[in-house]
Amino acid sequence: MLRRTGLIRTLILLLAFFLWTPAAVAAASPPASAEREAAACGPLAPGASAAAERAIAAACAEVAAGTWYTWGGGHGAQPGATYGQIDPTDPDSAHDPERLGFDCSGLVRHAYARAAGSDILNGVASSQYYTHRAAERFTAAQGLAPLLPGDLLAWGTSQDLHHIAIYLGAGKMVEAKESGTKLMVSDVRLNSGYFGAVRVETGPVTGHVHQTWGTGVWTKAEPSTAAARVYAFPHSTTIRVQCQKHAERVTAEGYTNDAWSYLPDYKAWVTNIYIKGPAWLDGVPECPTPTPEA
Repeated sequence: MLRRTGLIRTLILLLAFFLWTPAAVAAASPPASAEREAAACGPLAPGASAAAERAIAAACAEVAAGTWYTWGGGHGAQPGATYGQIDPTDPDSAHDPERLGFDCSGLVRHAYARAAGSDILNGVASSQYYTHRAAERFTAAQGLAPLLPGDLLAWGTSQDLHHIAIYLGAGKMVEAKESGTKLMVSDVRLNSGYFGAVRVETGPVTGHVHQTWGTGVWTKAEPSTAAARVYAFPHSTTIRVQCQKHAERVTAEGYTNDAWSYLPDYKAWVTNIYIKGPAWLDGVPECPTPTPEA
């Protein structure tokens, strides 16, 4: 009887071992899908600049580390992961304040700060897309064919760009997508509000660089207050001015001026009232006729 009891106990232990061991090993090891995703994160096409490759490497290191998406993450005093915030519109963000990570623009900021050695893309998706450091821009209609690894992809409208990611090549991108997920490699989504792409210049900025002032200052499709709105500067913003011209006379903030500046990065105009400096900007040429093209 004792021998039979001992045998039964041994069989139960062996059965428990074989049932438990695979689950324990799986729990202790990273999921195979996560390993594959990290391995696939890198430049997937030739032509990227050394700076773009460094930006991709910085973003991919966060994918390999299993870093979380967190709403508002990455927007601290310096580039790098931060604890997130609760997005009132997204129930999945409930745990974001407990997670150290990045939102979409926080990841882009971190990656290009590592690439450039300075905080060159501090801001949200809109300000990053419209950066005065643009080396080249691409419309949605151009698709992915002209893009190189490291280019920034943006989604939304000219007035509200709500998502940004880093192109890897071969139709793939690295992104901080949404609350409840970790940073990931994804297929580029061309049919869900894709707006266009921008190639970042990490070196010296060329052109006439100025600074705006005020909050909620709209750029316009034409040098007129009645023209269609393009994009509103949420706060003081560094801009690149191509040229200026005399057009509609505007009175705002206690100033009156008829000078307007053309901003090639926005394909839009802004009254010189909201550009720091004299009413007619020093050193900026007068715009030719017809309206300049970006």
